[in-house]
Amino acid sequence: MRDSNLPGPDLLKTILEPLLDDFQYWFARSRNFLETERLSFMSEQDQSDLLLRVKQAQEELNTAKMLFAATEGQVGIDMSTLMPWHQLVTECWNVAMRFRSQQTGWQKQDGI
Repeated sequence: MRDSNLPGPDLLKTILEPLLDDFQYWFARSRNFLETERLSFMSEQDQSDLLLRVKQAQEELNTAKMLFAATEGQVGIDMSTLMPWHQLVTECWNVAMRFRSQQTGWQKQDGI
């Protein structure tokens, strides 16, 4: 008999699959951003460390997605795994917003 406190496979597929896709999108976008832009407000080491954390999260995510697919949505992901990913995406958003804010500020100073 199934534990009624555990979500069913349909619920997992409905909620978890799009969430994993979102993480995949944001990690790829963050990785591209960190690999192609030089962030003047971060040291090269800090930027490199953030990029490394994004790459590691991508590997973890790929493993989770493979496990989820291999079990046909029968396996969930613990919140202790998802929360650091969420925090990392939020950190990357904040870095990107700061970068864009600086770019906008420079354009205004140059009369653009």
